[in-house]
Amino acid sequence: YAKFARLPFDDLKSNIGHTQAAAGVAGVIKMVMAMRHGVLPQTLHVDEPTPHVDWSAGDVRLLTEAVAWPDSDRPRRAAVSSFGVSGTNAHTIIEQAPTTEELPLTSDSGAAVPWVLSGRTEAALQAQAAGLVSFLDDHDGDNDRDDVGEAAFAADVAYSLATTRAAFEHRAVVVGQTLQELRQGLAGVAGGATPPGVVTGTAHTGGKTVFVFPGQGSQWVGMAAKLLETSPVFRDRIDACERALAPHVDWSLTAVLRGTSEVEQDRVDVLQPVLWAMTVALAEVWRSFGVTPDAVVGHSQGEVSAAVIAGAISLEDGARVVVRRSLAVRELQGRGAMASVTLPDEKARELVGRWTGRLGIAAVNGPATVVVSGDTDALDEFLAHCQQDAIQARRVAVDYAAHSPQIERVEAQASEGFAGISPLPGSVPFYSTVTGGKLAADELGSGYWYRNLRISGRSARTEF
Repeated sequence: YAKFARLPFDDLKSNIGHTQAAAGVAGVIKMVMAMRHGVLPQTLHVDEPTPHVDWSAGDVRLLTEAVAWPDSDRPRRAAVSSFGVSGTNAHTIIEQAPTTEELPLTSDSGAAVPWVLSGRTEAALQAQAAGLVSFLDDHDGDNDRDDVGEAAFAADVAYSLATTRAAFEHRAVVVGQTLQELRQGLAGVAGGATPPGVVTGTAHTGGKTVFVFPGQGSQWVGMAAKLLETSPVFRDRIDACERALAPHVDWSLTAVLRGTSEVEQDRVDVLQPVLWAMTVALAEVWRSFGVTPDAVVGHSQGEVSAAVIAGAISLEDGARVVVRRSLAVRELQGRGAMASVTLPDEKARELVGRWTGRLGIAAVNGPATVVVSGDTDALDEFLAHCQQDAIQARRVAVDYAAHSPQIERVEAQASEGFAGISPLPGSVPFYSTVTGGKLAADELGSGYWYRNLRISGRSARTEF
């Protein structure tokens, strides 16, 4: 640098005096701020450089006044030195970070926005609501708010409230599509009322959060359309899922979700991968709002999503498992059926025992709810028996028998598809509905995923 100009230097001590062990850190902070603002700061309390240094002999100059630090074809760079009284010397070089293009903020999403409030007492909760009312009034007509748009401003505040504040016992959620609706709800909370669009309550702060991932049957037409338009986090995760699925499928995930694909959307090898991507993306949305899981659990194919969110398998391996799993099930389409039955597990197993080898318990969903799965004709006989004995039962809208003896016919195909799945250490505890308890991440290899397909899911009996 000195080949082109004299090297300017500054002194932190003129700003805050002796800082002992913090001197280096404070110096770094000062230079980062200088880079951010494009100004080389003045060394304070110095009118003339000390005469004890021959300033003409070197290529440095003391900054006795602030100097502009304009952008150029090279990034800004600065060196920070720390010289300890005991002889410790430290030197670090800092470079300006590359500039990133700011994404435009949309102002017309039309989505409802939740503002989350909490306080240690009811009075504290009301005070926070009143403070937010004042905040909105102070920013009414604010240029910054007008520049980004009302919806983006509301979403920005919602994000900050959800992710940067402690959550106390007394809580309220104010939901609105406009700032006026949000203000009305806040004013109600501030006055001790619960107007439309407001939910209040008291939470137990010692509890933990579990993400529960469903199996097939939880989907509906157009389930992701609005989120794709209004949530960048959801959209980005769907894009990542599409890239992970691409080597294994011949259809577009986003086209299916938007309803523009020509592929038959009721095919099991389309439904299951789409639902997997949907739940993985939804989990990312929850995380973006500060809701993080202390544990995960899934039912049937939902375990694939749970394993990805737990960090126990990669997104790419998750895509492979769900596709290979659905392709194996597709081989059985037209050969089986399933039914939801209102019976306790023990009584249901006793009844199903009359059709041993043809029917089985596919899932235990609750204390008095099971799913029976197996051969179509055997299930017809079973349902007729239930009707005769006034047992509530209904057929599930599928034409295959998951978690039944029929799965054994595709064991070789499924196992081959799952081969090479590499479990990862994981960062969130994974609770298995196959084993009924917590599972170590290294147990989620290829063998486990066949068991997930064959063995009945025990959602109601999984212990946390």
